[in-house]
Amino acid sequence: MKKRSAKNDIVIVSNPQDMFSRPETQALLGDIRLLIESARRRLSVAADTEMVLLYWHIGERIRKDILRMERADYGKQIVQTLSGKLTLEYGRGFTRTNLFNMIRCAEVFPDREIVHALSGQLSWTHFREIIYLEDNLKRDFYAEMCRIERWNTRTLHAKIQGMLYERTALSKKSEKLIQQELATLREEDRMTPDLVFRDPYFLDFLGLSDTYSERDLEAAILHELERFLLELGTDFTFAARQKRITIDREDYYLDLLFYHRSMRRLVAIELKLGKFQAQDKGQMELYLRWLDKYERREGEESPLGLILCAG
Repeated sequence: MKKRSAKNDIVIVSNPQDMFSRPETQALLGDIRLLIESARRRLSVAADTEMVLLYWHIGERIRKDILRMERADYGKQIVQTLSGKLTLEYGRGFTRTNLFNMIRCAEVFPDREIVHALSGQLSWTHFREIIYLEDNLKRDFYAEMCRIERWNTRTLHAKIQGMLYERTALSKKSEKLIQQELATLREEDRMTPDLVFRDPYFLDFLGLSDTYSERDLEAAILHELERFLLELGTDFTFAARQKRITIDREDYYLDLLFYHRSMRRLVAIELKLGKFQAQDKGQMELYLRWLDKYERREGEESPLGLILCAG
């Protein structure tokens, strides 16, 4: 409801919410929201960039001033002491583990300009996924692909676990040619065919067509692994593939289950396309307890677990 003051002709709105039903007010509110969200994104990117550069500088300083000494135990003690002091003053971002992450970042990315260029698109969590890859060409590949395709950390982790680098035609080239293609990607933001297409020989070996899912790849590798284990000798007897295990009304699936006649025990095998992680061990232990309780027969030894990882 509106009331008009006779004295100064001011419109008094008794219910301000009515103002927001007007199209012009809705448009104004939408524009302001866009401005706020845009500013927040810029601030977030700027903060991520500064954090990455700060952590790189800290890692570089520690690496040069402390860890260049050959007394590794002394260096670890210094890092531990630094962590305690910095954590008290600045919080949990400076734990011992994170300080070693900073040192590792400075070791594998010694060029500050490259780190500066990447820090605009990659957060510190991206760097933590990349820096522990052993192959420097693989690190550069994931860093640049992450920058170009703007992967979030979950996507980056999935690409590494899915062995994307190993499955590109690029990875089969000489080191010099790989460096040249990565330099082109870094300097010109230009994708080459070898960065896009998968290695046909690898696909032919696994019996896959040009288009396939990660699940297809895993199934093909499992098939080859199954065949390989059966060729190890007659003592390995195939028992099951994707063995269903139900625990607390939840279903789990064990990749492969064998029985070894000489050892007289079940052998559970899990395939991990990425590097070994702590939860892989916990998962296997869960499976072994279930097998020991429900599948182990009289006279057999306790089941044995084997985790096969790509890295």
